[in-house]
Amino acid sequence: MRSKPPYHFNQALAARWPCAEMAFNTNRSPAKPEAEFALTLPPSDLPICVDGRMLRDRGTGVSTYARSLIDALEAASARPHLLSASHEDDSRLVRWLAAVAGQPQMVHRAQGGEREGRELVGRDIFRRAHVHFGLHQRPLTLRSAPPYGIMHWTYPVPLVMDGWVNLYTVHDAIPLIRPDLTPISAHRHRKVLDALLAHAHRLITVSDAARDEIVAALGCDPDLVVNCGQPADIGPRSVAISQRFPHKGYLLYCGSIEPRKNLTALLAAYRASGSAMPLVIAGPEGWRAESILRDIDATPGAVRLSYLARDELLGLLEHARALVFPSLAEGFGLPVIEAMALGAAVLTSSVGALAEVAGGAALLVDPADHRALAAGTARIVADDELVGRLAALGHERARAFSQDAFIGRLSAVYGSAFDGRAFRDNQPVSVS
Repeated sequence: MRSKPPYHFNQALAARWPCAEMAFNTNRSPAKPEAEFALTLPPSDLPICVDGRMLRDRGTGVSTYARSLIDALEAASARPHLLSASHEDDSRLVRWLAAVAGQPQMVHRAQGGEREGRELVGRDIFRRAHVHFGLHQRPLTLRSAPPYGIMHWTYPVPLVMDGWVNLYTVHDAIPLIRPDLTPISAHRHRKVLDALLAHAHRLITVSDAARDEIVAALGCDPDLVVNCGQPADIGPRSVAISQRFPHKGYLLYCGSIEPRKNLTALLAAYRASGSAMPLVIAGPEGWRAESILRDIDATPGAVRLSYLARDELLGLLEHARALVFPSLAEGFGLPVIEAMALGAAVLTSSVGALAEVAGGAALLVDPADHRALAAGTARIVADDELVGRLAALGHERARAFSQDAFIGRLSAVYGSAFDGRAFRDNQPVSVS
């Protein structure tokens, strides 16, 4: 069982300021704040809320991030709230009529349930937010009781919680800098991000490479964008699928089937390598998958697995000889760290976030150089010494992405957000 972090989350926030301990310790008399601090902090029962929209998209990187965030907050004794939508069967007409008025919408504390009163619910809020933004070109404002706290949005949805510190995770800048690799509209995505910048106390991202690209694409203050990374959330593993293949005797790609993942080049490299070792491709169909699926079917030795349960995917990673992940663009590249944590060697891209996350513990290849990718694939198949060395280096590298490390980074970001604008004299500052 995982050990509990050596601090309470709100205690870690309190340590951020010389004048702040009194705000988190009801057993002490308030101390007079130092002159350099123009604000005081909210009490220690400060709610921290995470939106639940992405939790439904099981198997995606964003949904994994959302679950890891909630798990980390729970492990740090933060008892996070969850923001959910009710009445999601409302018609388009109902959503449009609600959006036309352009008024803030209330969210209420749900009664009962497994979260023991730590769930906030609003009527069809996520879909209404997009209709509202289309009509008014501004985020939909939500109001709640409690009237202040930290609202951590796991994706840049056009919503803002009035009076709260609003933090938005922006996982990458791919729609803005490589619109050819995504179905997301670059124009709309940019408009949403520009609108959120007016309300965001921080934009949180998952790698330094993503941070640099977001700052460059948006032209925003670099101090506004903070890299918190992402933890390698390694849970139970199942051998139900992996036992169909030789132990440490197959290559594995895991992720969606789409052009951004560079699978056409990987399949060509695999064929050129002449390997008899199976190439297992595990993941759901994504954007423009049709030609890639035909290529998989036409490649001897390639095996396609569509949907896998989380424990089955982790079991495949643990028993693979190597993960091969030469993606053209990523914000983080979670499979790389998961494979390393589970003892598999990794071949991945030599550019961007993937090279950063790999940290010298993977075989790096230029994803645009098909010859280099074929040579790297052949090496990972034939060179046992290399595979063993990469597995050992990767296992050590994965320690940098532990849950405890993620909690520490979150604590620093949540704390520094209070230096911004949300609370003055213990009163929430309204956004509308």
